[in-house]
Amino acid sequence: QVQLMESGGGLVQPGGSLRLSCAASGSIFSINGMGWYRQAPGKERELVARITSGGTTNYADSVKGRFTISRDNAKNTVYLQMNSLKPEDTAVYYCKASIQGTDMVYRYYWGQGTQVTVSS
Repeated sequence: QVQLMESGGGLVQPGGSLRLSCAASGSIFSINGMGWYRQAPGKERELVARITSGGTTNYADSVKGRFTISRDNAKNTVYLQMNSLKPEDTAVYYCKASIQGTDMVYRYYWGQGTQVTVSS
């Protein structure tokens, strides 16, 4: 059907940067909104950033000024540029997309998650 493939996670020191990517593939007619969520151990999953098909963005207060979400519609890909990383950013990061399939039905899809660890 539809798959979201994430990449770019890893281990970085505080103050470092990472760039996450998430590419959608499959029986896709169009992609509406896309976003990034994260889940730290013992905590609930939370919204980090989202972007509409028109490019309007929203960010969690905890990442404003440090993270940037963007998308490349030609590649069906959403990115999350993470700068000035802090230990509290450590979590599994998941992408999510609202995708209209070739059957014209909108559905939500989740990526498999990628680990981001910020530590000295």
